[in-house]
Amino acid sequence: MTMMVWGVNLSAVKGLTETLDILLVAAIRMVIAAVVMAVMAWQWGRSLTHWKSREWLLLVVAAFFLVYGQQILFAAGLAKTSATNAALVLALGPMVSLSLEAMVFRRPIFMRQFIGMALALAGIAAVILNRPHAVMTSAAWGDVWIFLSVMGFALGGLCIQRLTLNSSPLSVTFVVHFVGALMLCLHVIASVDAPVDHLQKMNLWQWSLAGFSAVFATGIGSVVWSRGISTIGVGRTASYISWVPIFGVLFGALFFSEPVTEWHAIGLLGVIGGSMLIVRR
Repeated sequence: MTMMVWGVNLSAVKGLTETLDILLVAAIRMVIAAVVMAVMAWQWGRSLTHWKSREWLLLVVAAFFLVYGQQILFAAGLAKTSATNAALVLALGPMVSLSLEAMVFRRPIFMRQFIGMALALAGIAAVILNRPHAVMTSAAWGDVWIFLSVMGFALGGLCIQRLTLNSSPLSVTFVVHFVGALMLCLHVIASVDAPVDHLQKMNLWQWSLAGFSAVFATGIGSVVWSRGISTIGVGRTASYISWVPIFGVLFGALFFSEPVTEWHAIGLLGVIGGSMLIVRR
């Protein structure tokens, strides 16, 4: 269900970034999401005072990689490469997360999981490469930035997995996104001309899209994501990211009248089979 919401969120963020700076959009979403998480943490979270200095440092590192670094690198990469290239590089996320988890937490990767990652990646590629206006370009620095954003997301997930061993996923997610939102706001103030004027010019539809993205996709979605990491690990949780492009295409067809072809059915089968192989105990 979270991946379905994230699929809708692709269309929402796409609509926002057509008229607003991508970093300003990220900052707005993260600030609203942090407020939502603060309310949730106040109602259901645990106390934050029991954390030690080492854990607070890990929280800041997680905020840097998972929120700030991922958004900055993604924006920089998207400005230097095609959307098709970016989508294909992002599809490597589950493979990167599973590999890093295996190295850091010394967990084995089984052959069926390798096969599952290959199937899911092939399914995503089938969908992305056969979309209207799909444009593949030669490897460029933008692809490197996008891949580094994938690495940042995976490293932040590893920090979340370590922190949630002894802490509430809700409290951890709140602090990580609060600190990350603060970093993004400082970056926006330093790099975007007159950000307050941009906020004042936003209409009701733009605020509605930002509110949906912040509350459901970023706020509630991130808490669910962290709970998944604390329960089944960052590697198996990351395998569900393969569903985001599938849902993104389906909702793109619904909202933007993009055609659905047999390639989408092939991609869906690949993602279903790959996900089942990866997450099976």
